[in-house]
Amino acid sequence: MTTNKKSSSNVNVETIERHQYDVVIVGAGGAGLRAAIAAADGQAKVAVISKSLLGKAHTVMAEGGVAASLGNVDADDSWDTHFYDTMKSGHFINNYEVVELYTKEVADRVLELESWGAVFDRTPVGKIMQRPFGAHSFRRLAHIGDRTGKELIRTLQYQVIHHSVDVFQEVTTTRLLLDKEGRTAGVFGYYREDGRFVIFQAKSVVLATGGFGKAYKVTSNSWESTGDGAAMAFQAGAELMDMEMVQFHPTGMVWPPGVRGLLVTEGVRGEGGLLYNSQHERFMLRYDPVLHELSSRDVVARSIYKENLAGRGTPHGGAWLDISHLPAAVVKSKLPGMYEQFLSLADVDITKEAFEVAPTTHYAMGGIRVEAATGATNIPGLFAAGEVACGLHGANRLGGNSLGDILVFGRRAGMAARAYADDHDQGDLMSGQMEDEAQRVLAPFSRTQGERPYQLMAELQEIMTNYAGMVRSRDTLETGLEQLKTLQERSTRMVISGSRAYNPGWHTIFDVQSMLVLGEAVIRGALAREESRGAHWRTDFPEELPEMGAWNFVHTFQEGTVVVRADPVPAMPDRLARLFESNQSPGILRKQQRAARRGGDS
Repeated sequence: MTTNKKSSSNVNVETIERHQYDVVIVGAGGAGLRAAIAAADGQAKVAVISKSLLGKAHTVMAEGGVAASLGNVDADDSWDTHFYDTMKSGHFINNYEVVELYTKEVADRVLELESWGAVFDRTPVGKIMQRPFGAHSFRRLAHIGDRTGKELIRTLQYQVIHHSVDVFQEVTTTRLLLDKEGRTAGVFGYYREDGRFVIFQAKSVVLATGGFGKAYKVTSNSWESTGDGAAMAFQAGAELMDMEMVQFHPTGMVWPPGVRGLLVTEGVRGEGGLLYNSQHERFMLRYDPVLHELSSRDVVARSIYKENLAGRGTPHGGAWLDISHLPAAVVKSKLPGMYEQFLSLADVDITKEAFEVAPTTHYAMGGIRVEAATGATNIPGLFAAGEVACGLHGANRLGGNSLGDILVFGRRAGMAARAYADDHDQGDLMSGQMEDEAQRVLAPFSRTQGERPYQLMAELQEIMTNYAGMVRSRDTLETGLEQLKTLQERSTRMVISGSRAYNPGWHTIFDVQSMLVLGEAVIRGALAREESRGAHWRTDFPEELPEMGAWNFVHTFQEGTVVVRADPVPAMPDRLARLFESNQSPGILRKQQRAARRGGDS
C-alpha cells in the first residue's frame, strides 16, 4: 500500500493486517533466534520479527568467539574463574546472579550449538579450540576463525526453521501494545517494503533488538543498531539501567574514511597481534605491564587515546596493530575475515605490514532492566535478552561474553515467555493505541515544512560523539544534554516526502526518535555517575570511587523526560565474595598451588 500526502493520514484500523501468536520475538539476531527456539519447544505458536533480512542481523559481525570455560586448551579454567573475570571486568556493578547463571551455563550452550551442527575450529585431538582474549584468565573463546557470529546465526536459523517458527522480515516495530490491565499484548509495526501497517498480538513479547551504537558517528555497529526495542519498552514503562556504560572497542578501522569504525576483532590481539605507537613503542607494556595487549577493552581504548593526546598517534589518529611477525599461512587461517577485510577495503596486506586502528563505539552495557533468571521486565509479559538487556556486563564487557550472553539468556527469556503465555490469556488491547500510533507514524507525510531526518541523525551523532563519547566531564555532558533537548524538540517536526514504499528517509525518522530518547538516558546517567569506572571516563572525576560502586543508575520515562535514581547493586553472597579475597582468579590460584606442590615433591 502506498500513499501520498493527501491520503496518508487516513487509516482505517479495521483494515490493518493482524496476526495472533502466543509469543512474539522482536529481533532476529542470536538472542532472538535462541529465544524463538526455546519458546517453540512446547506447543506455543511463535513468530520472529526482523527489521532486516533473516541472516543479516548484527550478530554476524561478532568475530572473535564465545567465552565459555570448556577447559579444552587450559584445563584449569572453570565457571568460578569465568565469574571472577566477568565481575572484575565489570567493576562489580554487574548483577552477580546474572553472571553466575551465565558462567555456569554458557559451556552447555556452546556444546548445544555443536550438537546442532556448528563447525568450530578444533584442537589437535578434535576438541573445540579456544583462543585468548583480553582480561580472560585463560584461553576461553570457542571460535570459527574470525567468523563466529556468522556460524552461530547459520546454526540457529536452521533450528528456527526446524521448530516451525514464523519469520516476518523487513518489519519495523514502532510501539509496544498493552492490554487494559497494563500487560503486554503485542507490537505495532509496518513492512519496510511498502509501508503496510501490521499488528502482532501476543500473550508475551521478547525484545532482542540489540544496541544503539548508531547514535555515535564512529561505530562498529550495523545500520539496524538504533535502539528501537529499548526505546519502545522505555516509553511503555519499562526501566533502563546503567545507560552511561557504553563500550568503545579499542580497535576499529581508521582508514580510508568510508570504513572508519568497522570492527577489527580482538582475535587479532588474541592470536598475537601487537600494538605500537608512532615511535614504534609497545605502549601497552606501560599501561598494563601484566596483560599488555590483552588488557581489558576500556584500558586499551583509553591507552590509545592517551598516546594520541601525547602526540604519539598514527597519521589518522590511532595506533599501529601488527601481526605480520606470524607466518602468513597462520594469519590467513586464523583470521581470514581480517585478512580479506583489510586487503579489499584498505589495500593493506596484514601478513606483511602493520595497520591503523582506533577506538570505535561498540556495545551498550546498559539497557532494559530485567530479572536474572527469566529476562522479565517490570511490564508483565515483556521479556528482553541480549544487548538490549542489562545486568551481565556491568561497567565493561569482556570480549566473547556477548555471544554467550545471547545464547544463555535468549534461551532463558524464550522459556519464560512461553511459560507466561501458557498461564495467561490474550488481553484486550487498550483502546485507541492502534489509531494513535498509526496517526503518529504517518504524521511526517502530512507536513509541508519541517526538519529533515538525515540532518537530525547527523547532528545527533555529532552531539553524542563530542559530548558523551569516550571522554566525558560535567561541562561536556551538560552541553550535550542542552543540545540534545533542542534536537528532541526539533524532531517533533520531522517531515518526509514521497510514498511509504521503499522510503529510507521515513524509516530514519523512527531511528532518530529512538536514539534521542536513549541518548538522553546515556547523558543523564553519565552526569549521575561522578567517578570513572570501566568504560565511563570522567576527566573531572578521574578516580574509581568505592561509594559509587554501590549503585546502579536506573532510568524511568516520566512525562516525556528521563528520570534517574540510584538503586543498590545486589550484594554478593559470601560463597561468591570469597572468590575475590585474592588478587588472582580461582583457576590461576589452583594452577599456582599445583605448581608449588610439584616443586615441593621434587
